[in-house]
This record gives sequence, C-alpha cells and structure tokens, in this order.
Amino acid sequence: MYLSSRERHILKILLEAEKHMSVKEIADQLDVSVRTIHREIKKIEKVLGDYQLNLVKKTGTGISIQGSTENKKVFRQAMEELSSSELTEEERQVILLYTLLQFREPVKLFHLATELNVTIAMVSQDLNKLESQVKSFGLSLIRKKGYGVQIEGDEGRKRSVLSHLISRHIDPFQYVEKLKERIQEDVSKSDTISERLLGLVDAEKLDKIEEQIQRMRNQLPYDLADSAYIGLVVHIALAMERLQKGDIIHFDDEYKEQIKDEQEYKIAAEVIGHLEEAFSLFIPEDEIGYITMHLMGAKLRENQNYLLEESSMDIAYKAKELIRSVSNEMNIDVTHNNRFLNDLTTHLKPAVYRLKQQMNINNPMIDEIKKDYIELFEVVDKAIQHVFPNLAFPDEEIGYIVLHFAATFLQTDSQSNLKVLVICSSGIGTSKMLASKLKNTFPEISIANHQSLFDLDKETLAGYDVIVSTVALEDIDRSYVLISPLLTDEEARKIKVELRKSKITSPIKKQQMKSRNGQDDFVAKLYSMQLYSKAMLQLINNLTVTNLAKETDMLSYLHLIGKDIEQAKIVTHADVILEKLVEREQQGGLGIPSSELALFHTRSEWVPGPYLRVYELEQPIYLKGMDNIPMMIKRILLMLAPQRTESEVLDILSFISGLFIQEEENIRIVAYGTEEEIQQFLANEFKNFMNEKFHE
Repeated sequence: MYLSSRERHILKILLEAEKHMSVKEIADQLDVSVRTIHREIKKIEKVLGDYQLNLVKKTGTGISIQGSTENKKVFRQAMEELSSSELTEEERQVILLYTLLQFREPVKLFHLATELNVTIAMVSQDLNKLESQVKSFGLSLIRKKGYGVQIEGDEGRKRSVLSHLISRHIDPFQYVEKLKERIQEDVSKSDTISERLLGLVDAEKLDKIEEQIQRMRNQLPYDLADSAYIGLVVHIALAMERLQKGDIIHFDDEYKEQIKDEQEYKIAAEVIGHLEEAFSLFIPEDEIGYITMHLMGAKLRENQNYLLEESSMDIAYKAKELIRSVSNEMNIDVTHNNRFLNDLTTHLKPAVYRLKQQMNINNPMIDEIKKDYIELFEVVDKAIQHVFPNLAFPDEEIGYIVLHFAATFLQTDSQSNLKVLVICSSGIGTSKMLASKLKNTFPEISIANHQSLFDLDKETLAGYDVIVSTVALEDIDRSYVLISPLLTDEEARKIKVELRKSKITSPIKKQQMKSRNGQDDFVAKLYSMQLYSKAMLQLINNLTVTNLAKETDMLSYLHLIGKDIEQAKIVTHADVILEKLVEREQQGGLGIPSSELALFHTRSEWVPGPYLRVYELEQPIYLKGMDNIPMMIKRILLMLAPQRTESEVLDILSFISGLFIQEEENIRIVAYGTEEEIQQFLANEFKNFMNEKFHE
C-alpha cells in the first residue's frame, strides 16, 4: 500500500471523526483547497476497498469511512507501519534541508537517499528544486561529484532557516511544550517533520534556559509578551545546540558598538554569563547581540509612544515616505493619519532591526495576503524598494506591512461606491433579484447591475469592481464569485471578502482608467444622457395597466398578452414574442417573492424599443416564484427590449427590475397602483437614477 502524507492525514481525520465530515472541513484542517481534497479522495477509495472499507458520501452531510471495527483496526495498523519513503515532495525537501544544516561536512547522496528511503536520482531532483530556496536564505548549496552536498554560509542565516522550519511546521508554543513532554529517542528514522524538528534541541536543556529567561524577564522595565518569550526560548535553545557543535555566529561589530549602551545589552550579557555556567560552555560575545535584538524588538512592540524618541525619527520619516508613496499609487490618501504613522513606525523599527541582522521572519498568512491583496502587495513592495533601497524585505515582512495599509484603507473608506455585476444564464429574472438582494445586504454597493451570460462582453466587465455569477465563466481574465441563485450565508461571506478587497483595489483601478482615458469625454456623456432620457420617456409614456379577461392558466393569459401587444403595435411578429414568453414561463421562477406580482421579460429583434406593460388578472393563478416556491399571482409586469440595443437601454431596464424587487413599497405600487401612480413612481426614480449616474 502506498499513501502520501496528505492521504494519510485525510484518512486519519476520517477514522477519528465521530460523524460525517464535509470536504471543506477536511480542507480547512489540512490548509489546502477543496479541489485538492476531492483529488486525494479519488485515490484513497481504492485503498480502502482493499481492506473491505467504503468511503460513503452523502449530499449535504459529508463523507465517512464505513466498515467493521475489526477492518478499521487492521487498516489503522497498516497505516502506522508505512515507511518514511511515503513522504510528499515538500516533506522530503524539508528533511533534506534539516539534515544538511546538521552537518558541518559534506554529506554523500547515498546517505541522504538512505535517510529518506528513496533513490539517489530522486534526491538529486529534490536538491535541484531546493537550490533556489536555499539561495533565498542567503546560503549556498554546494554539490560536487565525489565531494557530496553541503550548505555553506553565515551561521546566523543557518539558524534563521532552522527557526523558519520550526515556525512553519510546528506552532512555537507547541514546540516548547512538546519538548518538555518528550522522552528523548532516536529520531533519525522519524517519519514526521515535526519529530525531526523536535530533535533539534535537547529537552533537558529547556529548564535551564527558561530559568535564565524568567530571571531576565523580571529585570526588564516592560512586559515581555508570550510570543517574544517563546521566540527567545527557541532562539537560545538552538544557539546552545549549535555552539556545542562548534557553529559560531558573527554579529556586526559596528552595530554591536551602537547597542552596547542599551539596557537590554547589559541584561543579555548577564544571561549569557549564567548560561555559560549552566552549560559549562564558552559563549562568544556576538551571541549577546542577538539576544539584545530580540529584547529591543519586544520593547518596541510594547512602547506605543516611542515616536517621541530621537532614535525613532529616522524610521518615522521613512514610514511617512512609505505612506505617501502607497497613498499616491492607490489613490487613497492616508498621509494625514497620525495614528497610522505611529502604528507603522511601531511595526517598522523592530522589523528593520530583524532584517539587518538576518533574523527569521515568519508569516503564516503570506499566501492568503498575496492572493487577497494582489495590487496592494505589488504597490507596497515597490514603495519599500524605493524607501529602503539598501535593505531586502522578504515577502513575509511585506505581507505584514500590507495588512497595516489594508486595515487603514478600510477604516478610511467610510463611503464606498462599489459597482457589482450579477451574471445569470437566464438573463433578467433571477439575476435581478440577486442584484437587489446584494445591494440591500451590502451598503457599500452603490450600483448592482445584472446581465445575461449571452450578452457578456469583456469591456463591460472592466467597469465593475466585483463580478458575481450563478454560472461558471470562461475566457475572462479576472476573478469572480460563483454563487447559487439563493445566496447562502457562506456565499455572502465570500462576496464580503471580495468587496473588502475591492474597497482597496477600486481606487487604483479608477485612477488607472482615468490616466488612460484622460479627462472625461463630455461629448460622450451628453450622448449617453440623451440615450437614457429617450428610453425613460418611452417607458413612461407607453406604460399602461390593462385588465385581462378571466382565464384558468398562465398559458391562456400569455395568449391574451400576445394579442394586446400586437393590437397596440408595440411589436411585429407577436407570435415570436409569445413563443419566447411561453418558453420562459415553462422554465419557472418568475414570481417576485413576498408579492402577488410576476415579472416576464424578453428581448427580440421584433421589438423596436423598450416597453413596460402591467396586466391585471381577473382570475389570480399560481406560479412558481424566483425562490422556486409556488405563489399567487394577481398582476404581470411585462418588460420588452430589442435584441440589439444600446447599453444605456439595458442599464435602465436593469435598474427598473431592481426597483421592483428592492423595496416592498415599490412592489406595492406596481402590484396595486394605478397607471398614473406607476408613471409618477418611475419619473421620480429615473430622476434619482440620473443624479446618481452623472454625479459620480
């Protein structure tokens, strides 16, 4: 039986679960995508079958492993006996990195292959991929035939790599706790990364280290946060192990002279003296510098008023330059936000300390930050390179700075005007209801339009901040949120995340569009106003409320409507229009929920312009609503538009559809109002529409 590490984890989760688990729950536990879990599940079904176990899937409930208790027991034992050869590519590379950092001499490929229980060829492939990662840490991967493999470089950078591995694969708090509980054993053949990383430090040393750090903590004039405390424990524990192997660290002499007068340096020197005594080990003075760096970073995080300190003015100036640069690029002005300047300086000063001394920076959220804030990340990265030209900021640190800007931008953006486009395969119907529901749910949305999938064009998409669709979209070069017509709570959460991102990216997009197009084209605006005005007048003047004779079904009523629009000479070839209306009725979902009104709409080449007609049914009938629930219908609102027409015409029809779904009062006017009342209602709403449209 072959199982990858991820497959083993999935099986372990399912075996330990007391109930069905959804794919998303499993994906969240393993921090991977739902698609990845689906792919892995296909692989493990066959393996389970070999042990007379089944993977049962229940829609709406989740998945579970079904079978006898005895078969499950046998399968668990088989999983526990899996060898370390069944590691993922990432796991193999982490173990290679860990192993090479433990040796001061070159390591033969044969030894590494034996360690991983894989072929020498596979080790070579992993080393090829590992080379760039090692280089990013400022180290070199040396490979020579007959010589072996070795990582060369500064000891401080090597320790940073080890700290990085620990922070990435084990929670630092758990790391210390596990070390305390752990009985020492031979971990050279351990098949988990966490066990190997735990093996970096002798658990018995921890008590002595913690005793000294606690003594130091009592001497500091400020609190040492738990995270800083754990960071020091891990740092000193690694340092003691490395020193005992003869690995000496080097601290910049000039910088060491600058910090020698700091109180933290004196306390760190005292701690080093006690550690030398406790471990009977000579500890170079350079180690004092690194402990001092940790303490100074902790101090800066605690001191919220250190902008007043002279030593902070240089960083504050750079922070101000950074804010100015990012504000200009993003087109969101936060240059006068003094609280933000103080917060950013508070963050930057210890960060710059750490970067100058090649100290490890871990950011477990970096992938999500880069995904959620693509434009902002690029802007901040560019600004940092300009403001700090001689200091390399890793993505992890840039990510933290991006979060500072994102939070401030969101607080500043108190009046958002986001444009959302809802796309639906059936056109005006369901998408209208969704568009209005979104606008009511999220006050930051100023315009929520809808469009049919078949009328979609890429130029239209460019004018919207967020795209929401009830169908999968192909051949578009931007992200969108895929939802169901009913809009579940989870889907609303996804839209909220997308809106949050757009609040930040929207200003920069608008600025870029303005730069490309120059000043607003006044002539084009006049032409657009003319088209809107013409459509509005046509809709108001041609609106009628017509009574339909008693019928018992919708098909019969539709035939009466067909005769009416033909006699009124609204359309030519009324039979074609009728056929489209009948076809739409058969698809269902035309009743507006919480009303007695149905919305019928269609577009055709036989319709010369936009038209609205209201029909009163002498005999109410039942019809399926947009929420798929049958409802009583007393009136029909008919909306007609040409097959090919200006975007302004479609825009105003979308606006009208939203009105009739948006507010109960609007529905009441159309469902029970007279012809004059509905016309007056439209005139008032069109006035608001034009004010909003041309005063953005």
